[in-house]
Amino acid sequence: MHPTLLVIDWALILEKALLISAVIVISLVVAMYETLAERKIAGYIQDRLGPNRAGPGGILQPLADGLKLFMKEEITPNSANKVLFVLGPCLAMLTAMLTSAVIPWGSTLFFGEREVALQVADINIGILYIFGIVAMGVFGVMIGGWASNNKFSLLAALRGASQVISYELPMGLSLIALLMVTGTLKMSSIVEAQVDGVYNVFLQPLGFLIFLICAFAECNRTPFDLPEAESELNFGYHQEYSSMKLGFYLFAEYINMFISSVLMATLFFGGYDIPFVNDAALRESWGHNPVSILQSVVLLIKTGGFIFFFIWVRWTIPRFRYDQLMDLGWKKLIPLALVNMIITAIVILWRQQ
Repeated sequence: MHPTLLVIDWALILEKALLISAVIVISLVVAMYETLAERKIAGYIQDRLGPNRAGPGGILQPLADGLKLFMKEEITPNSANKVLFVLGPCLAMLTAMLTSAVIPWGSTLFFGEREVALQVADINIGILYIFGIVAMGVFGVMIGGWASNNKFSLLAALRGASQVISYELPMGLSLIALLMVTGTLKMSSIVEAQVDGVYNVFLQPLGFLIFLICAFAECNRTPFDLPEAESELNFGYHQEYSSMKLGFYLFAEYINMFISSVLMATLFFGGYDIPFVNDAALRESWGHNPVSILQSVVLLIKTGGFIFFFIWVRWTIPRFRYDQLMDLGWKKLIPLALVNMIITAIVILWRQQ
């Protein structure tokens, strides 16, 4: 018998490499300018200007901040675990970037006869993949807090780990109800079911609300920013970090906020679907590629709305006490998610009869 020859599709490898590079660049650029948006919106809410010196209207402020982090001195505490001290921020950044691999950023593009999907990996267990990567993200926080050999960093890391574990449960339960409605774990199929149809937020309003609250907790955003409580823990789990190791932690948080916003737009608001427009009819008149590009822009606009909401909440609502945070997760959100799941099951069974 002749051995089976392995045929390498170099065009597919190049296509995926370009798509991965584009997603990484977009995530980093969005994370950079989320910092500017945060400071500008905070300035508006507090009746001040915000950054306005670096470039017109402060547009170059994120580049200045990034350069400052690159140029600052690398400081590693003598009592820290040197290997884990470096591994912590690297792991936080890696898990933040890996989450975007299964998100459909648009439909498809045609280059001659070749159809290119705007999705790095269209796997059948897309949502399970996201949950697996999100669950690994807490290791970056725990490793960084423990390796610093600082009691405040360790306490903040323990807070972060228990918070993430607590809020992953209601988030998962809210998605189980969504999966009962959609019948699939595949991200592209979930979006396609909403294109030119009913968005899942109207089918699962309570599930979306639970997912939204849990997203704030998973991203350590106010009012769930207990792992970074400056007034209590001296800057939180990354207080011993400086230079780009600190930058990795800060960038990972903003990338997580960006990816969480994309996820909510994808799962509950139609993803790249153009609202109030029949995408199929528009594609017939405009052509396939222009509509696909417009769909990607629409997804980013929806994402921008959620990012604004994240920022607005931070500068509007005060931080919870830790007992209030745990009480909300275990005593309110988990029972609500279970009730939502049971009601969804009853409605589905009733419709099947």
